[in-house]
Amino acid sequence: MATPVRGIERDGLSRYTDVIFAMAVIMVVIMFIIPLPKTLLDILLTLNISLGLTILLVSMYLINPLELSVFPSLLLIATLFRLALNVSTTRLILGEADAGRVISAFGSFVVGGNYVVGFVIFVILVAIQFIVITKGSERVAEVAARFTLDAMPGKQMSIDADLNSGLMTEAEARKRREEIRQEADFYGAMDGASKFVKGDAIAGIIITLINVIGGLIIGVIQGGMGMGDAMQTYTLLTVGDGLVSQIPALLISTATGIVVTRAASEGNLGQDFSKQLLAQPKSLIMVSGVLFILGVFTPLPTSPFLILSLLIGGFSYVLFQSAQDIEDEIAVSEEEEEVEEYREPENIAQLLQVDPMEVEVGYNLIPLVVPEQGGDLLDRVSMIRRQCALELGMVIPPIRIRDNMQLEPNHYRVNLKGIEIASYEIKVDRYMAMDSGMASEDIDGIETKEPAFGLPALWIDEKEKDRAEILGYTVVDSPSVMATHLTELVKSHAYELLGRQEVKELIDNIKEDYSAVVNELIPELLTIGQVQKVLQNLLKEGISIRDLVSILEVLADQGRNTQDTDILTEYVRQEALSRQISKKFKDDADNIYVITLAPDLEEKISNSIEHTDRGSYITLNPNLVQKIFNNLSAEVNNVLNRGIDPIVVTSPIIRYHFKRLTEQAAPNLTVLSFNEIESYLNVQTVGMVKI
Repeated sequence: MATPVRGIERDGLSRYTDVIFAMAVIMVVIMFIIPLPKTLLDILLTLNISLGLTILLVSMYLINPLELSVFPSLLLIATLFRLALNVSTTRLILGEADAGRVISAFGSFVVGGNYVVGFVIFVILVAIQFIVITKGSERVAEVAARFTLDAMPGKQMSIDADLNSGLMTEAEARKRREEIRQEADFYGAMDGASKFVKGDAIAGIIITLINVIGGLIIGVIQGGMGMGDAMQTYTLLTVGDGLVSQIPALLISTATGIVVTRAASEGNLGQDFSKQLLAQPKSLIMVSGVLFILGVFTPLPTSPFLILSLLIGGFSYVLFQSAQDIEDEIAVSEEEEEVEEYREPENIAQLLQVDPMEVEVGYNLIPLVVPEQGGDLLDRVSMIRRQCALELGMVIPPIRIRDNMQLEPNHYRVNLKGIEIASYEIKVDRYMAMDSGMASEDIDGIETKEPAFGLPALWIDEKEKDRAEILGYTVVDSPSVMATHLTELVKSHAYELLGRQEVKELIDNIKEDYSAVVNELIPELLTIGQVQKVLQNLLKEGISIRDLVSILEVLADQGRNTQDTDILTEYVRQEALSRQISKKFKDDADNIYVITLAPDLEEKISNSIEHTDRGSYITLNPNLVQKIFNNLSAEVNNVLNRGIDPIVVTSPIIRYHFKRLTEQAAPNLTVLSFNEIESYLNVQTVGMVKI
């Protein structure tokens, strides 16, 4: 059996609605040209009233205006349909002095056969529609469109902040952005569509005047009727026609006003009215009292005021009792839910979920986070994620920020997969001043250490800020201190945030354009887990994986020779990333200053490497290892005293093993191999580690 194509197979008449609708619009246009029989015209006039009533009721049951996003176009078509009916009725009124039973009924029964009364009612309806409803709807639509467009950037930033803080998923963020775009388009279209209603009201007045004047001329001159008879016949029909057309127009104008003034809520218009207007029974009690006083102690008629006073008073009492019962039920249900929360296995399972990274802040630091209180930390987190994407080539998972009342008021704590990795105390009302090496004199402040790099610093008052900058200090505010610390923590722990799922998403992102290398490598040569290990090795030493295609190509080339991820990492560094590594560590004059290892030391390390099924490692005498550490520390200090960042260069065979050997004592030490340094660089040896 054939599988139905999605979006094609529909049941019943719905599959032909587009064709039916198109034909209906065409028929409306044709109505301007072709005369209609009276019976058909009666049906269409009744349909017009039904359409207006339907639109009004639908608008009252809307929860969000976007649920009727087709309303601007519907407004145009309804207006066009109504004008086409006006043209058809005008043709019959002036041509035959008879426009069908519906118009005759409105002209005789509704206004009692008195065309003067009917004309006055018609003028009142037009005035209400044109001056009150249409004018107000037009203004509301214009203001709503303007404010919606002005608020779009702020709403977009709010969505980005919620996405970065983990309050919503990527799919939810895309949905919210699409809703904002549709909302702007809707109110912009309503701003223009409201002009149709205004034009329709004006056209109704003009058509009525034309019918009256034209009817008198035709009746008196062509039909030989007396002025009174002509006035009675044509004016009564014209007024009936005006009422038949203006009542649906008034319904649709009211619907327009309801739609453009409707704010998104959890209920329809009737529910919101009853919930909000009747939310305070005390107000109704006061109204009841006022009515009672007016009915009993004033010359006003007693009966209506007293009856309404008793009805409203009784109704307010019922509402008061109902509200009290609801509060009691809510209190009981909350207690039951709180107890049930710890019983349900689903809620227990949620407790097992661990955020990749989260920041907990004390209550004094909450203003740094909440945008309503001037905090911009969420925006800074968004910038941190973008910066890491550019520098490291990976998408950092959302960083959740939450308050923790158990922390000290000015403290914040950074957790990685639920475990604390850093904490710091912020002086919210002070600035951090750090000696950039050019400070001319000391300043007063509270001594501390900058959290990201451990540099000595001072917390100074805001009034000392300008003076500290003049004296050569680097001065930053407390949010910047926190953001810089978080940035460095993210970079240094990026390899721990890169899981298999993140690697799969990175590979899927390039697979469409580079399917050949991906299909060759995975899963034929390496698994996702092995690729993840290689990428983690690179990130752990601060090497960007942004050029993922080149990395995968090297893995595809070397994956047939070895499955050792440490060896594969070295191949990637030498063959795919040497230019990137050289650029990162060279100076502006293409010089790179390095510390080398003595040949006999390299030989000892090389000879101590043992290869096993689980990888390779080195076996050195502990005394020799300690001696290597001591000599390396001395050389590193000498280089630092000269203002040069220490870089150790070894042979390709031992680079990875020497890095692992020294990472416990010097985790931030840069270790390169000669094959990772581009040939155009000038290698300057500034020290040698000997034994």
